[in-house]
Amino acid sequence: MTEAPQHSQATVRLTVAQALVRFLSVQYTERDGVRQRLIPGAFGIFGHGNVAGVGQALLQNALDPADGEESLPYYLVRNEQAMVHSAVGFSRARSRLQTYACTASIGPGSTNMVTGAALATINRVPVLLLPSDIFATRRPDPVLQQLEDPGSPEVSVNDAFRPVSRFWDRITRPEQLIASLPQAMRVLTDPAETGAVTLCLPQDVQAEAHDFPVGLFRERTWHVGRPVPEPAALERAVAAIRSAQRPLLVAGGGVKYSEASQALIDFADATGIPVADTQAGKGAIPADHPCAVGGVGSTGSAAANALAAEADVVIGVGTRYSDFTTASHTAFAREGVRFVNLNVASFDAAKHSAEMLVADAREGLTALTGALSGHRVSEEYAAEAHKLTQEWARTTAELTRPAASPERQLPAQVEVFGALNELMGAEDVVINAAGSMPGDLQALWRAAGPDQYHVEYGYSCMGYEIPAAIGVRLARPESERQVVAIVGDGTYQMMPTELATIVAEGLKVIVVVLQNHGFASIGALSESVGSQRFGTAYRMRDDSGQLAGEYVGVDLAANAASFGVRTVTASSVDDFREAYQQAAAAPDATVIVIETDPVGPNPPATNGWDVPVAEVARLESTQRAYEEYARLRARQRHYL
Repeated sequence: MTEAPQHSQATVRLTVAQALVRFLSVQYTERDGVRQRLIPGAFGIFGHGNVAGVGQALLQNALDPADGEESLPYYLVRNEQAMVHSAVGFSRARSRLQTYACTASIGPGSTNMVTGAALATINRVPVLLLPSDIFATRRPDPVLQQLEDPGSPEVSVNDAFRPVSRFWDRITRPEQLIASLPQAMRVLTDPAETGAVTLCLPQDVQAEAHDFPVGLFRERTWHVGRPVPEPAALERAVAAIRSAQRPLLVAGGGVKYSEASQALIDFADATGIPVADTQAGKGAIPADHPCAVGGVGSTGSAAANALAAEADVVIGVGTRYSDFTTASHTAFAREGVRFVNLNVASFDAAKHSAEMLVADAREGLTALTGALSGHRVSEEYAAEAHKLTQEWARTTAELTRPAASPERQLPAQVEVFGALNELMGAEDVVINAAGSMPGDLQALWRAAGPDQYHVEYGYSCMGYEIPAAIGVRLARPESERQVVAIVGDGTYQMMPTELATIVAEGLKVIVVVLQNHGFASIGALSESVGSQRFGTAYRMRDDSGQLAGEYVGVDLAANAASFGVRTVTASSVDDFREAYQQAAAAPDATVIVIETDPVGPNPPATNGWDVPVAEVARLESTQRAYEEYARLRARQRHYL
């Protein structure tokens, strides 16, 4: 009898936090032959719960790395929610092939990241969250900042991450890390499943030592594939497209994440099919391309929405069809309209009873272009799309041109956007997220390429913009491109603190602050639903007790300057142009503050959005709004 060979596995004694950092430092992604670090660094704020665990491990990585351990630079930020936004901004700029780890202390430090986790998961963007947790041993139970649940001592505030994470685990024993880490990396690198990945780390377990197998720390390359269409599905999709008389393609963020812009251009060149875009997809096809018709949906262009209303086949590529894209199920209004959805995630590909083409956007578009060889839309349809687009271009030019009327003492924000659009180059990046700005930008911005337009509208999270600028700049640290974050005064007051991080890291970004004394977007929405802009302006209380007195005298420029960043105030669009040119030429960050008219003008609405209006009311303004709302509801439909 031959004895079975004896296998031994070398081990190394590390704390859980040290093992985590060493593992993360040697994870790579590869796509199309390009290999890069999956986790090139960590954002964090230390407190009790992580200062002696992950904090010590990151310090050791910086000062005394082990053999084979790569550097994992640490960035000290000012706000935990903001650092997740920075990681998202970075990941989007790197086509979701890289992201940052985010570490926070227990209690409020960790739960501050929940909003960022939701934003990442909703937008299908990978981030790695390392919230600290209460003691696994429960020896000092309850600890400072612990949530006590009388029904279950296992519950902690970190359970709040479960519904907003694509992968969630709590590491209560060191050896669990060995099984959990590869699963977490798989989700981070899977285009169809990615989002927030959360590993909850009890503070005692972080510092606990274990003999980890050395093999856990070998370099790993996660190959990000490009799934190709299944032949029968491709055949069905092609048949549907060939049968269309008025097809319309809707380009979503998946086109940009797949780096499929050239494939989309090739498809449009070959077929002549008009291409509209979502917020995430804007720029996937350049605005000056003959087939580009602009944004579609609630805040889309008149051209795209006119074509959407009569489209008989809608080809969705890399879009999840949010309510703004479908105008709350009113945009695609033709009786019998059909959908062909190309998406790497079957969940999104199946929406609206579509012919499903589950594949990578680039590979799917290339396959469709080949299979549709010789097929083009009619000359009449192409001419109609071109005419509508030219008409909208004239509207855009008129809206964004500075007004000559003496009645207008303040510039409109669309005039500032028009100046920016002219001043920014094709490689520069404009960043925005919430308020009335994304609507104006989707309607009016003419994106020159896929990287220029960076608007977060899946979660539309106020406060995203300045932190995201950090991530975008870190994604291209040596680039000459300008990174420009645009915020309103409402958003600015929520999260200006990362200006200090920008200064500390010497990051070249430009922040444009539009001062309009309140929530311009919600003010307009309030008016449209009959609520008379109630509670949407930053005013003092008047003698009647209402918030209708003088504007609150916040000096945004002084506030920005207090963080140590160069700050300029512009009083007109011409002043703004000069300030921007100086900021672009400067070696470091600049904040430009300009006061704008809170009531517009804004682009004409060409589609609706379902915001329920009070069905009964004594206010005449609400009664009128409900009549309009009832007309919108009557236009809604299920796509079956």
